[in-house]
Amino acid sequence: MKKGWFLVLVSLVLTSCSTDVDLYADYKDIPVVYSLIDAQSDTNYVKITKAFCGTTDNPVNANEAALVYDSSNYPVKLNAYFEELKSISNQPYKPTGRRLQLDTLTIHNKQPGTFYSPDQLLYYTTGRFNTHSGSERYRYKLCIIKPEGDTATAETSVLAGEVQMSAAAANFSSYPSDATATIVFSAAEEAVLYEFGMRFSYFEVHPGQPMVKKEISWGYGAKSLDAYEKVVGADNLYEFYYPVNIMFSILERAIGDDVVLDENHPNVIRYIGDFDVYVTASAEDFYIYYQSLQHGLSLSTEYSNINGGWGLLSSRIFVKKTIPLSIRTKYDLYEKPWGFQEQ
Repeated sequence: MKKGWFLVLVSLVLTSCSTDVDLYADYKDIPVVYSLIDAQSDTNYVKITKAFCGTTDNPVNANEAALVYDSSNYPVKLNAYFEELKSISNQPYKPTGRRLQLDTLTIHNKQPGTFYSPDQLLYYTTGRFNTHSGSERYRYKLCIIKPEGDTATAETSVLAGEVQMSAAAANFSSYPSDATATIVFSAAEEAVLYEFGMRFSYFEVHPGQPMVKKEISWGYGAKSLDAYEKVVGADNLYEFYYPVNIMFSILERAIGDDVVLDENHPNVIRYIGDFDVYVTASAEDFYIYYQSLQHGLSLSTEYSNINGGWGLLSSRIFVKKTIPLSIRTKYDLYEKPWGFQEQ
């Protein structure tokens, strides 16, 4: 019997969690699934591909095979849907009879890379995902029916509530400093992993050229909720600390040598735009998967929660908040030879 090896065609390698994967097992159709449900989004996507193989007698170049669309996409549209489950007052979950059918669309502008491009097939639904409310609890079961009739399934709850952020202004300094500033945020129900990021936008005008919007952005990495300090006297509030000198150092690299040469004859004028703080809160399944990646686990031991396949189904919440820059931050921007002016 010929043996085969498998390559998972997803942006992240997704494999089985409970048993080791025999890389030379007899080949069979293995779906690969990746989806993070956001109940606040009007459209949710599910990436459904399949593992592909070569044989020991006829090996293929994995990098070359990955570029072929048919290597990892099913030849027909699969019947895939979410089945809604509901529990009242901690009773067992039961189907409500409501289904969210998945349709397909193709993205045509994927940049070239390791995997096939520019077309990417995605499954999606515009259906509403209910979240926990009082004694009512909800879960969603993903069902994927393959061409030969086998089914791959996975279940997830959907994060409830919101992540609310509170900060009067964003504080940064152009001078070297070890100081930090604080943003207070509330935890979402069942969210266990939080990742903060920031984005500063500005407008740039060169002589004789139209105004151009530019931006810089940076992140702080994902941390479990217990890594953040709780606000004293508050049950569900936590503090996120960020260094005050980070924005200026990133902006200096972005601007480079494009500075004001002469205050009376500037070669560039810039105006301050929005400053955004954003946070992604993720559920436990994604946290377990994220930990497996952080610890560099091998192909045979990484986390998967897909029955009858490989991959991940979980839930997240994405929140963006626009806050003003502090007066001191603006003053430091105006003092730099970068051409920032008040509009």
